[in-house]
Amino acid sequence: MSHDGIGPRAVLRSVAFLTAGMLTVPVLAGCGSDDPAGKPLAGPDVARADRSDVADGGTLRWAVDTVPDTLNTFQADADGTTSRIAEAVLPSMYRTDERGRAVRNADYLASAEVVDTEPKQVVVYRLAQQAVWSDGREIGAADFAAQWRALSGKDTAYWTARNAGYDRIEKVERGKNDLEVKVTFSRPYADWKSLFTPLYPKEVMGTPDSFNDGARKKLKVTAGPFTVEKVDSKEDEVVLARSPRWWGSPPKLQKIVLRAVPHDKRVAALSDGTLDLAAIDPEAARRVTVAALPQDGNTPLMGPEADRSAADALRSWAVANGTDEDAADEEVSAREKLRKKAEKYARQQKALSGFEVRKSLEPAFTQLALNGAEGPLADERVRRAVARALDREDLAASVLKPLGLPSEPVGSHLALSGQAAYADNSGALGKQDAKEARALLADAGWVPGGPVKEEKKDEKKDEGEKAAGSEADKDGDSEGSGDDDGTYIVGEDDGKNHGDGKAPHDSGTGTGRLTQGGAPAGAYAPKGTAAPARADTAPAAKDGKALVLRFVLPSGPGSETLAGVADRISKMLRKIGIRTDVSKVDNDSYFKDHIASGAFDLALYSWPATAFPATDARPVHAKPVPAADGSLNVEQNWTRVGTDQVDQLFDQAVATLDDAERRDLIRKADSRIWAAAGSIPLYQRPELVAARENLANAGAFGFGTPVYEDMGFLKKSAQGPAGTPGTKSAEESAED
Repeated sequence: MSHDGIGPRAVLRSVAFLTAGMLTVPVLAGCGSDDPAGKPLAGPDVARADRSDVADGGTLRWAVDTVPDTLNTFQADADGTTSRIAEAVLPSMYRTDERGRAVRNADYLASAEVVDTEPKQVVVYRLAQQAVWSDGREIGAADFAAQWRALSGKDTAYWTARNAGYDRIEKVERGKNDLEVKVTFSRPYADWKSLFTPLYPKEVMGTPDSFNDGARKKLKVTAGPFTVEKVDSKEDEVVLARSPRWWGSPPKLQKIVLRAVPHDKRVAALSDGTLDLAAIDPEAARRVTVAALPQDGNTPLMGPEADRSAADALRSWAVANGTDEDAADEEVSAREKLRKKAEKYARQQKALSGFEVRKSLEPAFTQLALNGAEGPLADERVRRAVARALDREDLAASVLKPLGLPSEPVGSHLALSGQAAYADNSGALGKQDAKEARALLADAGWVPGGPVKEEKKDEKKDEGEKAAGSEADKDGDSEGSGDDDGTYIVGEDDGKNHGDGKAPHDSGTGTGRLTQGGAPAGAYAPKGTAAPARADTAPAAKDGKALVLRFVLPSGPGSETLAGVADRISKMLRKIGIRTDVSKVDNDSYFKDHIASGAFDLALYSWPATAFPATDARPVHAKPVPAADGSLNVEQNWTRVGTDQVDQLFDQAVATLDDAERRDLIRKADSRIWAAAGSIPLYQRPELVAARENLANAGAFGFGTPVYEDMGFLKKSAQGPAGTPGTKSAEESAED
């Protein structure tokens, strides 16, 4: 789970239009219209090149979010960098293709098939003959067996984060020869292709001590195109080196350096030459795109001398016109700072001209989560009303269209367009319909413009709440920060009729000034004010309380996109009488202290869509059950909304070996998840990557697993005839 990256800021219309037009998206050919799975909305954008056009050698500097705390992907503190390293250095029996589906990895696996289903399911893996660990030992049944025992959940001395699928295995044994592994299941398991990826050597999985501590900062034995040369926490980087034991296509790169760089520092790192590849935000993508445009040679460049002369002239003019010298110096100092910033920006833009933006859509989607554990959203009718108020097409377009990406709303909780289990099941909930949404609220007892009791607060509490809310007030959190439509709504005051721009005793929800009967004190609008809003858009109330939902968002770098989406959602809900109290919290505490703990009504965050939804999505939508200590076990279902029927459909799907039947069960489960309205999928997340123009076979991968051995820098003969300023050649990369 994650929250989204940084969103687009206001830019010149010409630049926004230019960027949207220039950043083209590759679209995949897919299945026919009769297949509800459809095709991916966007294909990978990796600057594909034949291996013969890629130079041998060079070092790729690739930005990551962290230097991982562990190299063991099955531990609780593993992260995205852990997974990226594992892809490059460890065996994977299956990988994902461009449509997000599991395909056999021929470098390790000659074949794999279910050979028996009765009395028990049996899968036979036939390993590639050349497949060996970096110490020369053959990959075999002993490695499979060690991983099964470690992840089965039977030995609690192994500190595992997950055991899905491995807990269904009865035994692992050698087959007819050393290259054959026979796995017998105690219960049918449809997602058996998810197992043994990655596969660790028995030296890591063989004992609890080696599992828990042996692969946290080093992997002595690997079996991929690269090995782990070092994990350097002081330098914030992980160095992967070409493996001399690799039997597949030789890696083109000599090394890959995974460098931890915060997102807001990546433009600087790209421009100063310390990165070649980096996931970036929309604002950075615009800068890279504009930097690559042809420059107007007739435009005079203002150098430092010209700027210094202008500053001196400004100071002389200020003093001559009565400004004292100190004030003049301050003015000049401000001008000088601005000049230096402009120079830095210009230098960065020049360096960025050697990069391009590659883009696709991530295999993940952003959703609106509705906490159904308590409060108004515990009522399914209120949740459904929220869902029916949303214009999902508008929300998706607001994020993706400015980037030139397809903006079709996501129609499933369990898969994305192109994946085998995908189908648009949103019809189970219904399309946007404000009238129907208001009817659902009315049926739940929420009356538009209903009476609201004024809460009595003592003076100290008022002061404390004001202090606590000061940061939110500063950011304009409540109800978002967008412009309204100028309509006067009875029961609200947006601050236009007050000198300080704020309504007294109003948190921004539009309910603070309501009195008995629903009319605010001084309910008569000033002359010339728009007529009162219709009753159906007035704040809804029930039992003397207004319908106000806590909307929790992350703050800081990376949160602008979510803030914009939340603002639009708040306006949509306002139209049916629901007010939102938006609070922005620290990024680091957003998940742990708010989402996981249930301290929210509404929230925005993202989930990945894997090739194995029957396994991976079940804990996300499982019905919460009471734990032995009296708490509620929600697994990963942070909305706390679930049903027995959905659980049963997941259980049936994961045990159904027939692909078509399993897809049907998953789609039925998704329809019921839509109907329960615990979460509303909105849009597939954008994937924007800055890459050196001469870097091949790397960038925005979309669904596909990266092919690390094919990445590299183009030979000079394969590049454009004129070359590109700032572009690094393979020879230069090799020297780094």
